[in-house]
Amino acid sequence: MIAEVIINSNVKNLNKTFDYLVPIDLENKISIGSRVLVQFGNKKALEEAFVVGFKDKSEFEAKLKEISKVEDKLYLNKEDVELAKWMAHRYFCNVSDCINLMLPPGKTTKNQEKRVNDKTQNFVYLSKEIDEINEDIEKKKVKSEKQIRALKFLINNVNTNPEISSVDLQMFADVSLAILKTLEKNGYIEIVEKEIERNPFLHKVVQKTTNLELTDEQEDAFEKVNASLQIGEYDEFLLFGITGSGKTEVYIRLIEEALKLDKSSIMLVPEISLTPQTVDRFLGRFGEEKIAVLHSKLSIGERYDQWKKIERGDAKIVIGARSAIFAPVQDLGLIIIDEEHDDSYKSETSPRYNAKEIADYIGKNKNIPVVLGSATPDMDTYYKAQKGEIELLELTRRANNSSLPDVEIVDLRKELANGNKTMISSKLHSLIEKNLENKKQTILFLNRRGFSTFIMCRDCGYTAKCKNCNITLTYHLKENKLKCHYCGYETKALTVCPECGSKNIRYFGTGTQKLEEQIKEIFPQASVIRMDIDTVTKKNSHEDILKKFRNDGIDILIGTQMVVKGHHFPNVTLVGAIAADSSLNIDDYRAHERTFQILTQVAGRAGRGKDKGKVIIQTYNPDSFCIQYAGRQDYKLFYDTEINIRKQLRYPPFCDIILIGLSSTNYREIEKSAKLIFEDIKQKIKTKNLQIILYKPVPAPIDKIKNKYRWRIIIKCLIDDKLIDEINDTIKKVANNKSNLRIIVDTNPSNML
Repeated sequence: MIAEVIINSNVKNLNKTFDYLVPIDLENKISIGSRVLVQFGNKKALEEAFVVGFKDKSEFEAKLKEISKVEDKLYLNKEDVELAKWMAHRYFCNVSDCINLMLPPGKTTKNQEKRVNDKTQNFVYLSKEIDEINEDIEKKKVKSEKQIRALKFLINNVNTNPEISSVDLQMFADVSLAILKTLEKNGYIEIVEKEIERNPFLHKVVQKTTNLELTDEQEDAFEKVNASLQIGEYDEFLLFGITGSGKTEVYIRLIEEALKLDKSSIMLVPEISLTPQTVDRFLGRFGEEKIAVLHSKLSIGERYDQWKKIERGDAKIVIGARSAIFAPVQDLGLIIIDEEHDDSYKSETSPRYNAKEIADYIGKNKNIPVVLGSATPDMDTYYKAQKGEIELLELTRRANNSSLPDVEIVDLRKELANGNKTMISSKLHSLIEKNLENKKQTILFLNRRGFSTFIMCRDCGYTAKCKNCNITLTYHLKENKLKCHYCGYETKALTVCPECGSKNIRYFGTGTQKLEEQIKEIFPQASVIRMDIDTVTKKNSHEDILKKFRNDGIDILIGTQMVVKGHHFPNVTLVGAIAADSSLNIDDYRAHERTFQILTQVAGRAGRGKDKGKVIIQTYNPDSFCIQYAGRQDYKLFYDTEINIRKQLRYPPFCDIILIGLSSTNYREIEKSAKLIFEDIKQKIKTKNLQIILYKPVPAPIDKIKNKYRWRIIIKCLIDDKLIDEINDTIKKVANNKSNLRIIVDTNPSNML
């Protein structure tokens, strides 16, 4: 018997099958999906590979090597392998990259099942860039097999498990602490001591709840999805409900029905900050035993425990972020994607998959319903619903009969003209005062973290920039440091201009830290809490902040977009959007859509209890249609306007966009390679009759990140298998033997920068 295997590697040239003989003593242990060890090339060390097929004959039969070992545990099945192949083709990546998404977070043997329950553990982080580490391994700068194994484990898990304990790393990568200490000494990793909890539900105190009475609209939506669930039929639904309309209660009822059928459910949420609130509601309804959670803030050990709970079939409800779609769920009957418009469902690292497309693929293959929910649906999703490709279910009223908040748009140009140079308009100022008097809560939204967005010398015009990226540094007040939000570089704040020696240094722009300082100065009597990426670095810190705001009577919550989606705070009657233009002026065709979505979501946090809500949107562009329609909370009016613009400019959903991104430390190499790709595809348009619009290669809007120059080529098309094959062919030709060049291909990217 001959097995076709895929080597577990991200090298493009290895993205193909290799034939190996199956020894007679392994024939009963091996199947499609098996993880095996093989002798590959001239390497002495055995390479990990995955079996993707079998055949009787091979053209290389006389030279075939035997499979050396089969791993005891089978984690994949034939369906998983087919999904991985489909993903690799669709998202221009290696099959093994996709398979790794479906594996447990680490490898174990029977002797490695022991867990460490210390109050603190050491956690390991990569200190160098992945490309630099891979290059060092390739150039034999790292020679020890165990060191290489530890580094590769960290690299393979950096996206799904950025925080790995040294105990877990030693166990899963089968290395000693001495190996990790050597890697730390050589600058490859950093080891940091932190507090731990293995049970993600350990700190939760949850009260048992009962079903709420459904409104007529909720009941109608539930019945239509339940009809498909009962007969095991694939259907895709868009649950389009205004903020506070009770979409989550519909999800809960559907999951209850799935449980009655002995079926499992996957519930995806976009933000880690949403996960605790969703989990609390589900724990209150279903209990801890039936639920598993999967997201990147869990340690790799916690993820492993949750993964095993799902694999055993103990957990029938999986709640998590994007990667939870690959959980080893038994008897899956339902997939729900909440806040389906959110960008986080699209991966920005390889494999650059879209969780909604994966859900659709799984739904079709397993004949199960897929529910997409949002108050501000993605334009593509709503377009499909209008065309009848997705069944549209609407919730037009709030579930508790509360009314939508009143929204007022404030022109910041007039505020400046009247001498108000603070971040708080006079209208918002008076409403905050009133809220404080009435013991009501306020949320202030600003989608920029830090204190000031850039620093400039007023004498010579010098601007402080990152030494690794072509981007201005952001000032962080608490640490008194300048930081780059792209590569993590930081340096002390400037007091003297390095160019001209002037002390006339000015801080421009605004961030959440600066807003917090101003609020404390203007309203010294108010209790204030801030929630952004800088305040949620510790374990469970995002949940702790939300609990404090909800339970401790905090007056004002300041935060970035993580505070505006899906949260339910009945005592919040005022929401202020401090700078509504921040997402409007970016180099992206989705700028209007994103601005409308986030402002509508912001507005949805106000007035969810008994009291009427009020929303203030502060802007320098009060006449922009997306801001005007967000003020009216009228999605359909926004959609009608934006879809006509998209149609005229031929943007999605009327086409697909493929972005070919190149990065290299060598500017000449990247420029030359970009032109070679452009010319090759241009030639194929003529010879292969490709129906595409090809744009010339240009430097990316942010043309340097982490000391690497960046170029891009954009293609507009209707994507199909032929086009994917031709682009893959071009990329392989140009990338071959260019170790310094990195090429990515992103289908319908969420970020055009």
